[in-house]
Amino acid sequence: MKAAVVKDFTSPLVVEEVELPAPGPGQALVKVLYSGVCHTDLHAAHGDWPVKPVVPFIPGHEGVGEVVAVGDGVKRLGVGDTVGNAWFWSACGACEFCVTGRETLCPDQRNGGYSVDGSFGQYMLVDAAYAPVLPAGVDLRAAAPILCAGVTVYKGLKESEVAPGQWVLVSGVGGLGHIAVQYARAMGMRVVAVDVSDDKCALARRHGAELAVNALTDPDPEGTVKEFTGGGVHGGLVTAVNGKAFSQAVGSLRRGGTLSLVGLPPEQFPLDIFSTVLLGLTVRGSIVGTRADLAEAVDFFARGLIEPTYTLRPLTDVNAVFDEMAAGRIEGRVVMDMSA
Repeated sequence: MKAAVVKDFTSPLVVEEVELPAPGPGQALVKVLYSGVCHTDLHAAHGDWPVKPVVPFIPGHEGVGEVVAVGDGVKRLGVGDTVGNAWFWSACGACEFCVTGRETLCPDQRNGGYSVDGSFGQYMLVDAAYAPVLPAGVDLRAAAPILCAGVTVYKGLKESEVAPGQWVLVSGVGGLGHIAVQYARAMGMRVVAVDVSDDKCALARRHGAELAVNALTDPDPEGTVKEFTGGGVHGGLVTAVNGKAFSQAVGSLRRGGTLSLVGLPPEQFPLDIFSTVLLGLTVRGSIVGTRADLAEAVDFFARGLIEPTYTLRPLTDVNAVFDEMAAGRIEGRVVMDMSA
């Protein structure tokens, strides 16, 4: 099969022929039709994080396709089913986190396109117990970004504890943020968005943000948010990969607000302890979502409430896509057509 392979952390990906994988017990082989491209794939290809993937490997954790073979013991999936892979590829199923509904914290989890070869190939393996099943009739190109960007922001918004009718801040209107605006609206929240690009602010407004602030040109973005919302947002979600955005988001909260973090910038950000204590603020991390979260996120999409903005590109464009992603030049998401 043809796949985009990371050979080392300093060179472009190599699109080449690799051996077709065979499904083991509990696994299914999927013919990949489309795969979204996530910023995490860029981090993986560059070896940016402390725990690095083992090279060579195939990135990708927003793949959708058709099951063509199953391994021993598989009953949940059958040939012909439409499924995807996800960052949360599998877990142990027995630790304290797995048995208490917090399986994404499992220390023995495996991650698609990182510790397990992912969807930047014409075929991929999935764990039959964890692979999301997609309902019939959905646009598979648009469905691909739901499997990571969608579930990540959906879970992050739930972690913000913002109630319907309350204000939520979405910081960063990229591949995750533009979908976050839509989920927030679908969940009954009122949305304020912040980015450093007029184009991204316009994208946020198209998807339902009542206010979109360009933090690069606004001399006081926190003040603008607080004035517009009558005291600050009740909660926020930071998808940005710029450390400054995190401090700005904290400063945009009203008393008692909760900030959910999903972006992973390379730098740290200062958290003012005095304000955090005095104003009763909560700052928490949120990592993707459980199988139940993913099923809920897919359901929102299947009912037509979420419409990712995406551009379709061939697999051979993968390195150009990474360059554009690093430069912040992508509107919404890129989805790769694995047949092109």
